[in-house]
Amino acid sequence: MNNAFRRRLRMIPVASALALTTLFAGLPRLAAAQDINPTAATDKAAIEKIVRDYILENPEIITQAIQVLQNRKKLAETAADRQMLDANRTALLNNPESPVDGNPDGDVTVVEFFDYRCGVCKRISPIIDTLQKSDGNIRRVYKEWPILGPNSVVASRAAIAARKQGKYLSLHKVMMKANSSFSETAIMAMAKSVGIETAKLARDMRSSETDAILRNNYALAEKLKLNGTPSFVIGDTLLRGGRDLESLRGIVAEARATKK
Repeated sequence: MNNAFRRRLRMIPVASALALTTLFAGLPRLAAAQDINPTAATDKAAIEKIVRDYILENPEIITQAIQVLQNRKKLAETAADRQMLDANRTALLNNPESPVDGNPDGDVTVVEFFDYRCGVCKRISPIIDTLQKSDGNIRRVYKEWPILGPNSVVASRAAIAARKQGKYLSLHKVMMKANSSFSETAIMAMAKSVGIETAKLARDMRSSETDAILRNNYALAEKLKLNGTPSFVIGDTLLRGGRDLESLRGIVAEARATKK
């Protein structure tokens, strides 16, 4: 009986996508085929020993099963991300409150969520600049998402308010490069250095319009289940965290190919 059962057990395909699941789910059927009563303590112990021995002799099925689970999880996450992006496409791409850079008619849009006090955001910003400059068909959308404390909020308020004077990108670039605590005094000095009228900026920073833009950005980030800065949306891909230039170029190329 044990030898026959062992032979049947070895017939289970080790390389199948559900190696472990198939192995254990198939035990009752295999036991029935061999007239084994799995409720009997002796037969249960015999089955457990055979399974244990088989796994020890073929440990690769553990790795295969883990890989299958990881792939399934990744596919599920990608599908969930796509669904969230589709549901929020207008807010991501065509919100008039969000500053736009690059080619306004570009065929691929890069949406970035960032915080001026985020070190990774500062490191990846010049990489995105290079990506944009080297590809004339990229449209870039900025989403202020201050999540690292009160001074981050002050900095984002200043950037948003700078749009009223046509100086968003000028102030954004200065602040993204700055090694600063981003106190209001420091921000006003940076604003003055790019020709912004600071008295008007201070008023606009505290306007209800600025409040609404920040609320909308926070709400959008929550809907997308973002977990930190920087985060990007490129085509149908949601990126949580930074990437190198070549990886970003690959994602842009994929987004472009998908549209054709």
